[in-house]
Amino acid sequence: MARWNIRTGADMGRAIAEIRTRAGWTQEQMAQRSGLSRTYLSHLESGRSASVLEHMLRVLRRAGATVTVTWPGEDGKE
Repeated sequence: MARWNIRTGADMGRAIAEIRTRAGWTQEQMAQRSGLSRTYLSHLESGRSASVLEHMLRVLRRAGATVTVTWPGEDGKE
């Protein structure tokens, strides 16, 4: 199982990019699956379109919360 601790929008973007890559999907395929444009997905993966997320993460961190993204292992099991 892969696990990412998310503290910033850039962290979330890296997690999205890695999960997409591990799934074997191109940005175009992921964009189609998620209903986003490939350009917007690229901006998310690079952390350039994460201002709202940055604010939410800051509120959660200041409240003492930790945000973690997990992804099942290669066999689909956690």
